[in-house]
Amino acid sequence: MDLIQVLILAIVQGVTEWLPVSSSGHLVIVQSYFGLAPPVIFDVMLHVGTLLVVLIVFWRDLAGILKAVAQLDFASEEGKLAVFIVVGNIPTAIIGFAFRDVFKSFFYNPLAVGIALLGTGGILYVSKYGKNGKRLSYSGAFLIGVAQGIAIIPGVSRSGVTIATGLLSKLRKETVFKFSFLLSIPTVIGAVIAESGNMFLVEIDGLTMVLGVIVSMIVGYVALKLLLRFLLKERFHLFAFYCWLLGTAIVAITIMG
Repeated sequence: MDLIQVLILAIVQGVTEWLPVSSSGHLVIVQSYFGLAPPVIFDVMLHVGTLLVVLIVFWRDLAGILKAVAQLDFASEEGKLAVFIVVGNIPTAIIGFAFRDVFKSFFYNPLAVGIALLGTGGILYVSKYGKNGKRLSYSGAFLIGVAQGIAIIPGVSRSGVTIATGLLSKLRKETVFKFSFLLSIPTVIGAVIAESGNMFLVEIDGLTMVLGVIVSMIVGYVALKLLLRFLLKERFHLFAFYCWLLGTAIVAITIMG
């Protein structure tokens, strides 16, 4: 991997991991049309980089959650949030395990990715009709977890469908934003562990890895802040147009050969 490839992959990971445009879908596009297939160890480290962004941005919430769990205090807001995270990740784990072979096959099918991006655009757009105000509940956490499980499909944005589901469930914007990304932490950690089985079979320069992680962290931090700004200003649904444009282009290119 040369420096240009490292920068491209790190920027793509940082931007698309948190913006509602599907990082997995973009990874398929990069691999299929540009021939950039990163070693597993590099892909894992990029995910670590974007995971660190979430840990940095939400460190106060995480500290409060860990304290509540340690004290077995599930009546506090932090304690309830810990339970909601567990509830949300249950359907994610079930869907991921039950359909993992089907979802995995989509990574080699650009047409499926294009169609999934079109569907993601539709979900993002209708989220504009969601009302703002309700508090998070067990049912809301479960539904968002179902959305996260479906987002394993490349081309379906995890942040996009989880936030859209929360908005359509009439949850508060700030609550949806926070819960969506806190919910992602166990999922991303699980994905990193799953992908790291053969990560050391391919040698890669240590400096290259560090550069990739730093770039993905910086870009990911900016992307996360940008997403929050769009959400609070009720412009979240505008990402739908990008998904529709990219999805249409992929479907057209694939059909025309």
